[in-house]
Amino acid sequence: MKLSALRIALAFFTATVALPLAAHAQDAYPSKPVRFVNNFPPGGPSDLLARSVAAVLQETLKQSFVVENKAGAAGNIGAADVAKAPADGYTVLFGIDTTFTVNPYLYGNMPFKRSDFKPVVVMASSGLLVGVNPGTGIKTLPGMIEAAKTKGLNFSSAGSGSPGHLAVEVIKEATPAKITHVPYRGNTPAVTAVLSGEVDGGVLATPGMLPHVQSGKITALAVTSRQRSRLAPELPTVAEAGLKSLEQEVLYLVMVPAATPDAVVQVLQKGIVDALKRPDVQTRMNNLDLFYEGLTGAAASQRIDALYNRYGPIVKATGMKVE
Repeated sequence: MKLSALRIALAFFTATVALPLAAHAQDAYPSKPVRFVNNFPPGGPSDLLARSVAAVLQETLKQSFVVENKAGAAGNIGAADVAKAPADGYTVLFGIDTTFTVNPYLYGNMPFKRSDFKPVVVMASSGLLVGVNPGTGIKTLPGMIEAAKTKGLNFSSAGSGSPGHLAVEVIKEATPAKITHVPYRGNTPAVTAVLSGEVDGGVLATPGMLPHVQSGKITALAVTSRQRSRLAPELPTVAEAGLKSLEQEVLYLVMVPAATPDAVVQVLQKGIVDALKRPDVQTRMNNLDLFYEGLTGAAASQRIDALYNRYGPIVKATGMKVE
């Protein structure tokens, strides 16, 4: 009787230990395709970076990673889709910080809260290029500020709430410049407007502006990042041009629903950070003028919060709004 009881006890113990282990093995993340939601149109830096990372993770984690573009409302539509998804790591947001640092001030009825998300990683940052149509006769950043002060200028952006729109408001808040914001549907038409002289200039993504700078069709004045552009190292930063208050960087983020298990977040973090360090992905980032950040956990949250706290007073002071 004692031997039988011991055998029963051992069998029960073995079963209770084995079941969780079997469940863990069965549910090891990722065990099915993962959806990367990019909340901006195809072809932009965040989309191209998402596709580069997805290709690497598909190789290293032996699962499908599919990028889906859900643009609209300055990134709110795609972000809302992720916020409503199960917090299991199979729906992940690839985007930029303005969805969380600017949109809450612009939209009276946001379809999600900042607290609905937590960062996986701040992958990279980039500045913007300040450029004008040569017909303006403007040659320097201080010259642009003076021209905008005396006669006013029109600047294009990729849309209301975009980094280029914010850049216009940063300039207006920090200087006496009078600049009228003209929104377009994406970076390409915003650059085209500068080329044609439909607007005087813009503060736009460097890769889209640079070919026209090199051909002499756009006059480049400065970049808004803390460091010089890899693609145009001859251009001064706004700080070097004497206007450090105009510094502005775009952060490229990976976010998941706030309740996503830490173990899943850690798998994503490691996979993405390792992918960003690969030479081929580094080359892609360099070509997009992106600087590696690799911030996770509290450091990532603090970086996003710092921009949120900075942009709020600017939006309120300038009356920046969605058009």
